[in-house]
Amino acid sequence: MLKLAGSAAGLVILSAALAGCGSAEGTPAAAPLNPQFVTAGSLTVCTDMPYEPFESMKGGKPIGFDIDLIDAVAARLKVKPVIVDTDFDAIQSGDSLNSADCDVAISAMTITGERARVLDFSSPYFDASQAMVVPKDSDVKTLEDLDGKKIGVQGGTTGELYVTDNAPGDAEIVPFEDASAMDVALKGGEVDAAVYDNTVVGDVVARNPGFQLAAEFDTGEQYGMAVKKNGSVDLLRTINDVLADLKSQGGYDEIYSKWFGVAPAN
Repeated sequence: MLKLAGSAAGLVILSAALAGCGSAEGTPAAAPLNPQFVTAGSLTVCTDMPYEPFESMKGGKPIGFDIDLIDAVAARLKVKPVIVDTDFDAIQSGDSLNSADCDVAISAMTITGERARVLDFSSPYFDASQAMVVPKDSDVKTLEDLDGKKIGVQGGTTGELYVTDNAPGDAEIVPFEDASAMDVALKGGEVDAAVYDNTVVGDVVARNPGFQLAAEFDTGEQYGMAVKKNGSVDLLRTINDVLADLKSQGGYDEIYSKWFGVAPAN
């Protein structure tokens, strides 16, 4: 899920101009950034909620790790962030961005080659993998134990791809719209196990005392924000600048610790 905001290009242009004045003699100044927005004065952000702790609603307001990152981008642009809850498949397929429903997407979305053909990704901002959850009375420890059983996944995600590629041939893979739907299915016995991003599995187990973590799978995934393919270069440059500044100045560590309770691994 992701959010950005509006038309404060003036601040961005001013920043670029000042940077140019300080450049070495003979070095051409960087071209000023002039991001364009779906709605003037707003950074419209597509995200798929709920997916705690990355994005969810509390008291009618969007909160989460991804939301804090996108708020930092909007602040740099001096525009208002507007979060739009969007089906994840519409985000990862490029439909939401390429049809101008939003300016940017942030939704704990893994950067993949297939998605990069229809979206332009930012620099990676998070490392992740996959994790399998089962009922506490289950004997399932590995994917191989699910031969002939049902495995819940969120449709259109890398979790679905991993399970499809690695589960036993007789396992039935059942896609769901979101993590909450997987919770309900696992609790009700509709599936025998469910696979989530490892970054949210702590919240899944915490809100479902009858669940336990069975296994984690190192998939080497990285999350990125995304913009319209070949259409938002200046916005993408701004996002990357904000991410770099957050990481170099300690802001990223503060946001990470706020939502995950520990400092990020270096």
